[in-house]
Amino acid sequence: MSMAQRALAAAGGYLRRNPSEIGRAVRNLIGLRWGVPVDALRWLMEQVAKGGKIEDPVITEVPPGLRVTASVDLMKTPVRASAVVYIDRVVIDPDQIRMVVRLEEIWMEVIGDATTPVAALLRSGALDLSKPGELARYMDLPPVIVEAVDNKLTLDLMREPKIGDNPVVRQALSIVTPLITMHGIQTEDEHLNVVFRAFPRGFGEAAGAIRTQLLRPGIRRVRGLIPSFL
Repeated sequence: MSMAQRALAAAGGYLRRNPSEIGRAVRNLIGLRWGVPVDALRWLMEQVAKGGKIEDPVITEVPPGLRVTASVDLMKTPVRASAVVYIDRVVIDPDQIRMVVRLEEIWMEVIGDATTPVAALLRSGALDLSKPGELARYMDLPPVIVEAVDNKLTLDLMREPKIGDNPVVRQALSIVTPLITMHGIQTEDEHLNVVFRAFPRGFGEAAGAIRTQLLRPGIRRVRGLIPSFL
């Protein structure tokens, strides 16, 4: 069974156990919100754990953020790590999908009797865990992390080639972002709520995007189908 099939099966089972989610989804749609059950994030973390990148993940709600705990390999040092994750800012347009992630209440402890330099720093308390951004500078970070300062990480998902180099994604963002854009992300009632805002740059720019990205290409395609002698 593929990842997509497992996700659909898990979603179907969740809705059968929690039929009230359907009503919540309708109310959220009216209020320009999209609520993701925290249980769905837990399921996703379990799938990631099966790939061996992390072990024993735990997600708990700490409104308006989430506490994420897992065992990971930090520069060849097995550690148990935890942090409360907040999304401070979201900017989405055709050129970027950028988020500022703030980490609070960070702790790490070494698993076992590792004797690496990182293990020594953690055991001695010499490593300043309040500023993970400083530590991240010495790590091999994925390209989506564009900045790491103090306890904040700035991510831009468009730096991932599968997203940023995809013309369909870019065209979709050109059409959608003038109409509606993400305004914020926060937790509430065991859900991760994504709040949207309509017409963020005004109705005129939204109408222009529809005209430029949808109507004009459609008209050109229709003209191309009309015989030249007509």
